[in-house]
Amino acid sequence: MKTKLRRVLRYGAALLVAISILAPMGWLFLMSVSSVSDLSRVPLEWLPRQWDFSRYQGLVSLAPNQPGNIFLHALGNSVLVATVATAISLLLAIPAAFSFSRYSGRDAWLSGALAIYMVPPVAFVLPLYFLLQQLGLLNTRPGLVMVYCSLILPFLTWMLKNQFDSLPQDIEQAARLDGLRFWQVLLRITLPLAKPVLGAAALFGWLLAWDEFFYALLFTSNISAQTLPVAIAGFTAGRATDDGLIAAIGILASVPPLFIAIWLQKTLVSGLTSGGSKG
Repeated sequence: MKTKLRRVLRYGAALLVAISILAPMGWLFLMSVSSVSDLSRVPLEWLPRQWDFSRYQGLVSLAPNQPGNIFLHALGNSVLVATVATAISLLLAIPAAFSFSRYSGRDAWLSGALAIYMVPPVAFVLPLYFLLQQLGLLNTRPGLVMVYCSLILPFLTWMLKNQFDSLPQDIEQAARLDGLRFWQVLLRITLPLAKPVLGAAALFGWLLAWDEFFYALLFTSNISAQTLPVAIAGFTAGRATDDGLIAAIGILASVPPLFIAIWLQKTLVSGLTSGGSKG
C-alpha cells in the first residue's frame, strides 16, 4: 500500500512539473495561431475559432515586407554568436579549470573572477563600450562574441573545476610517472573522464549567451549584428503590437535550444548527476 501510494505521489509530482512547463508553451502556441479578433475577444476563449498559421509562414520567409527578414537574420546572429562564444570559452575554461583544480594556491584568482562575475552588468557598460569602440567592434558579431566570452568563461571555469576536483588523481599521477606532460594528461586522461560534464557545461554556456539581452541591446544598432532577444523587443516596440506574432516568434525561438538539449541529453543528465556518488 505504501509503495503504491509513493508511486502515485511520484507520478503526480512529475505530472504537475510537466504541466507547469508545457502549459505556458501550449498557450503560447494557441496565441500564435489565433486571429487578432480571437485574441481581443472578451471573454477570451481557450481555442481559436479559426486557426491561422500565416505568422509562421511570414517568419520563415525572406520575401519583402515580411517579418522573416528580421527574424531569420537575428536567429542566425544568435546561433552564430552563442556557438562561437561557447566554443572559445570552453577551450579556454578547460585548461584553466584543470590548473585551478590540480595546482594549489590559485583559488584566489578564481574567487576574484567569480566576484567580478557577480557585479551587475551595467557596471561594465562604459569600459566595454570604449574597448569595442577602440577596436572597431561595435555593432559586430565578433564584438558580441568577445563580450559573451567574458560572461561565459568564469562560469564554465568554475563548473569544470568542481568536476575536475571529483575525479581520481591516481590515474593522472601514474600517467605523469610514465612521462606524459601536462597537456597529454589533460587530453588523454582527464577529459575522457570528464566528458559528461563537458556537454552540460557547453549547454549552460550556450544558453547563457542565447538569452543575453542587455549587452546585445547596447552594443548593436541594426540587424547586421542584433541577436534574437533584441529583435523580439523590436517587434513589441510599435504602437499596434501583434501578440500572435510575438507568440509565434517565441515558439520558433525555443526550437534551437530544444534540439541542442535533446542532442546533449545523455551528457547533460550524466553531467548533472556526476559527482553525486563521490566517496
